Amino acid sequence: ILADLEWLGLRWDGEVTFQSRRLPLYQAALDRLRAMGLLYPCFCTRADIAASASAPHGPEGAVYPGTCRGLGAPDLSRPHCWRLDMGAALSKIVTPDLFRGPPGGERGARGSRPASEEQWTPEQVRGDRLVWNDHGHPIRANPAPQGDVVLARKDAPASYHLAVTIDDAAQHITHIIRGKDLYEATHVHRLLQALLDLPTPEYRHHALLTGPDGQRLAKRHNAPTLEGMRLSGMDGRALADQLRAGTLPVGIASAKA
Repeated sequence: ILADLEWLGLRWDGEVTFQSRRLPLYQAALDRLRAMGLLYPCFCTRADIAASASAPHGPEGAVYPGTCRGLGAPDLSRPHCWRLDMGAALSKIVTPDLFRGPPGGERGARGSRPASEEQWTPEQVRGDRLVWNDHGHPIRANPAPQGDVVLARKDAPASYHLAVTIDDAAQHITHIIRGKDLYEATHVHRLLQALLDLPTPEYRHHALLTGPDGQRLAKRHNAPTLEGMRLSGMDGRALADQLRAGTLPVGIASAKA
């Protein structure tokens, strides 16, 4: 990754930070959430969850049905992960229902904005602990549909949700630009920021890129990579200039939705 960034002519401030060196920060956050009564150990496998008839479906697939929530005296010598009790976590955030959704819609709907005749006021934005700004538009986080997400995995001391939230705060990140495929994850990150008293960056979720076949660029689709372009002898700085000018390489397009 570092070689690809240098090839594009991108530079970074200070020393590169590796997550493997930040494990105490992740553990401290887990300890704090555990002390708040918001974590519980889960012994279920993915197969267990997929086979559960009670498992609901959320924006990113099957949602954990809470099988291990409330276990009396779990045996922590068994392999397990740590899940966030979503209901308990949301109950910790006292959020006045300051916003009305679109006409005919539910109050507090995911990503809802006021009807066109209404305006977001600074008081509304400051008064809601689950709001973030996305490309200048206030969005109210609603992580509940994702259920009790994993914060520490069996094979790693911190999940993506926890690690990226802690890293952004520790590195004083003020602006985050990433693909729309991570929009749902931002709802969880905003909740963690509120629970851990962390600052909230400005966000922008951009459209994904697609190849000639219309599929989004991804490893599983054997999409071209920056490393492959670099090793082929392509001029990385010229590519970066082309992208800054808003021009995509031949065969690559921006997804409509």
